[in-house]
Amino acid sequence: MSTVEQRLAALGVTLPQPVAPVANYVPFVRSGAVVHISGQVSLDAGGGVRGVVGEELDLDAAIGAARLCGINLIAQMKAATDGDLERVVRVVKLGGFVQAGPSFFDIPKVVNGCSDLMVEAFGDAGRHARSAVGVYRLPLNFAVEVDAVVEIR
Repeated sequence: MSTVEQRLAALGVTLPQPVAPVANYVPFVRSGAVVHISGQVSLDAGGGVRGVVGEELDLDAAIGAARLCGINLIAQMKAATDGDLERVVRVVKLGGFVQAGPSFFDIPKVVNGCSDLMVEAFGDAGRHARSAVGVYRLPLNFAVEVDAVVEIR
């Protein structure tokens, strides 16, 4: 078991099977040492976290939703590295999107749910640049979606 997988296990995180695309795109694209991972939504085996943050969901639920996105991103990273998360050199950038109500402004706090997981799993290599954006709607009414750019060897 790799160091990253040991950290995930210590956090109680079990990686799911990578989520298949729901439209005309691929889950990730590798160009040289850089992997662009398509947006991963707040989906889990129970159906995930859906709804509008600040209306149907509170901040804590939204942070948990962003963490689910992070788990799904790591599952895609594992697929992109042929099962070896030790090949992840750096999480370069995350792009976070929160389906937010008109009076909800804690978008960065929500996306921290994903950002924190990257640092917990990858240590300093998990520190990244980031965007955190509130949006009107996300696909299938999911609360949060996060995409990533990752360097691998």
